Amino acid sequence: MHRSTRIRLIEPEDAAPIAAHRARDVEAFRPWEPAQPDDFFTPEGQAERIGRLLAGYRAGTVWPGVVLADDDQVIGQVTVGGILPQPHLLRGSVGYWIAGVAQNRGHAGRAVALVLRVMAEELGLHRAEASTHLENLPSQRVLRRNGFSPYGVAHSSILLDGRWRDGLLWERLLGE
Repeated sequence: MHRSTRIRLIEPEDAAPIAAHRARDVEAFRPWEPAQPDDFFTPEGQAERIGRLLAGYRAGTVWPGVVLADDDQVIGQVTVGGILPQPHLLRGSVGYWIAGVAQNRGHAGRAVALVLRVMAEELGLHRAEASTHLENLPSQRVLRRNGFSPYGVAHSSILLDGRWRDGLLWERLLGE
């Protein structure tokens, strides 16, 4: 079992490995994620996306990270989006994915644990939120193991595979 999962801020050089994982895993992710344009699966498309993520990071609205395995290879992403820094609304929404070649080794759970520390210690956030497809049990296990609790259902909240689907909403208070 891999024990040295790390996360770090995404970099422009991460475009090629991310594109390779996403192109290889397109069918595996289809049930869980909205459809993406063809260029999403190319290094050029990922470079543009990373540029937008880093602009959001500089603006304080997103913390975009990559997940690294033992050999420092990019194996996924973990992102805090929708950061609301106003008083009494210090929150962010956690999203993550792990490449198929690295799944079922605990990387997702460790990456979420690490990003929760970033949220509390570096970003000064009070509340973490997440959303999963109702049928995405592996992702729900990752959230439960990291202290998240479900608190509601967002009806018809995400278009997946041509149909509007419900999302299960999750929350965790940080620093408690």
